[in-house]
Amino acid sequence: MADTYNRIISLVPSLTELLFYFGLKDRLAGRTRFCIHPEPDVEDIPIIGGTKNPRFNTICEVNPDFILANKEENRKEDIEKLEHHFHVHLTQIATIEDALIAIHRLGKIFDRDEKAKDLTSGVTRLLKQRPEEPSIRTAYLIWRDPWMTVGSDTYIHDVMSHWNLENVFEEKQRYPKIKLDSIKQRKPQLVLLSSEPFPFKEKHVDEVKEHLPDTRVLTVEGEWFSWYGARMMHAFDKLNTWRKAIS
Repeated sequence: MADTYNRIISLVPSLTELLFYFGLKDRLAGRTRFCIHPEPDVEDIPIIGGTKNPRFNTICEVNPDFILANKEENRKEDIEKLEHHFHVHLTQIATIEDALIAIHRLGKIFDRDEKAKDLTSGVTRLLKQRPEEPSIRTAYLIWRDPWMTVGSDTYIHDVMSHWNLENVFEEKQRYPKIKLDSIKQRKPQLVLLSSEPFPFKEKHVDEVKEHLPDTRVLTVEGEWFSWYGARMMHAFDKLNTWRKAIS
């Protein structure tokens, strides 16, 4: 089955990196502009648009035999349009377990079972090495103007839960818009400002602190919480060290 696919387009940044891990660079015919890993090798792959606005005409010119997509990263209307013309493999990843299953399935599709097994084993090992730290009531922010956080049906929430960061907005779904006052009402011990998709900086820490003067506010590397696939090894190793440092 693996040899069938020789013109692959990935619309999922995390999974583009996974295809490189599988040694499939020569078969990658297109990526989104948000597929930035692994550097610098990914720069050799043509850009076919963004995750939310892939260029259909450009994709048709490539004439891919396999398009890798994700239910969250990509819009339903784009996926449906592409499915009329091409083979689309749609992933749905809302938990760490979902990510491990996706790695396993893609390993089978591309005849990279051993590589997939090595990766999932390494990720599982890092999960078992998580530090046993007390729970911290946490608000995780991904956007400003409007302020946005994460609900319980997201991969970020699941990562937070695994590292004992209690999501104060866990009753919410997806990525709700919120007010800073609503964070204050939930009395978090910690507010995390993610480096992506909004590029929070130290100046934003001061802005949030004005509203929550008694709450610890930190910037954090968003890739640790939101990238799955091959980057889970790097992310979970960093999280294990970081989680001990903030307690």
